[in-house]
Amino acid sequence: MEPSRRQLLQLAASAVAFPIASRLAWAQTYPTQPVRIVVGFGPGGASDILARLIGQSLSDRLGKPFVIENRPGAASNIAAEAVVRSPGDGYTLLLMTSGNAMNVSLYEKLNFDLLRDIAPVATIAFNPGVMEVSPGFPAKTVPEFIAYARANPGKVTMATSGGGSPPHIWGELFKMMAGVDLIPVPYRGGSGPAITDLMSGQVDVTFDPLLSSIEFIKAGKVRALGVTSAARSAMLPGVPSIGEFVPGYEAGAWLGIGAPKNTPADIIDKLNREIEAALTDSRLKSRIVELGGTAIVNSPAEFSQLIVKDTEKWRKVIREANIKAE
Repeated sequence: MEPSRRQLLQLAASAVAFPIASRLAWAQTYPTQPVRIVVGFGPGGASDILARLIGQSLSDRLGKPFVIENRPGAASNIAAEAVVRSPGDGYTLLLMTSGNAMNVSLYEKLNFDLLRDIAPVATIAFNPGVMEVSPGFPAKTVPEFIAYARANPGKVTMATSGGGSPPHIWGELFKMMAGVDLIPVPYRGGSGPAITDLMSGQVDVTFDPLLSSIEFIKAGKVRALGVTSAARSAMLPGVPSIGEFVPGYEAGAWLGIGAPKNTPADIIDKLNREIEAALTDSRLKSRIVELGGTAIVNSPAEFSQLIVKDTEKWRKVIREANIKAE
């Protein structure tokens, strides 16, 4: 006896519904094993600490360990590629930063396509930078600095933590928008050596992550002229934003979580909800502020838009300034 048309339609509907039901059940039970969060930097830095904070919150909320795996090297490209090559099952995640968006243009040959191969999950925080000068530098405000630099073209030195580093690129954006000529002086070993020379007056200005400089600013060893975020920072409420004097200027480091591109949408949505819930916790938000940042919450779609926007923004700066990764 052949099945009727109604029976065939019911069978077809069941065939479609089964995988949907299966995916929903999978997302509901996820995770059933430990989850790795791969971090492209060594232990102890702000990115690593934030990854561990969000990992602990997710462990507490979801009942399975979220383990941090540090894979430093190549400005976090090694970590990103490791995640791209991992199964899209929700058990390998990437701590993403705005540096990943910069790397798209800094590196000519990457073995992955960030926009195609990484699925945005959720943002975590935004960490601003700060424009600061040596204590003896003549300018005490951003407008005074711009006037001095224009009057002394090619004489003002700008310390960076290496060619192509975020502070270097933030400084190049300032140069373009303010119409000044600053001479980059690259330092190896992070921002520490650059700040040391800034304090002694061997270099004139730097654009540094706020967390790295806050204690030197409070101690009066360097002078903060402006923060790179669009609004003033709660950590330095008396310091204006650069954008108050250079309209449209904004820079800084965002951090978020990404996953391999084939990760089921239901798992991505679940992780997004849990991260959003974790970021409403006052203790976690306070800890992020202590690290110089502000907790930010975005949907996967909004996070995707941020990555695309930043990739294009920094591509223009990197190409116009002819910046090369070191």
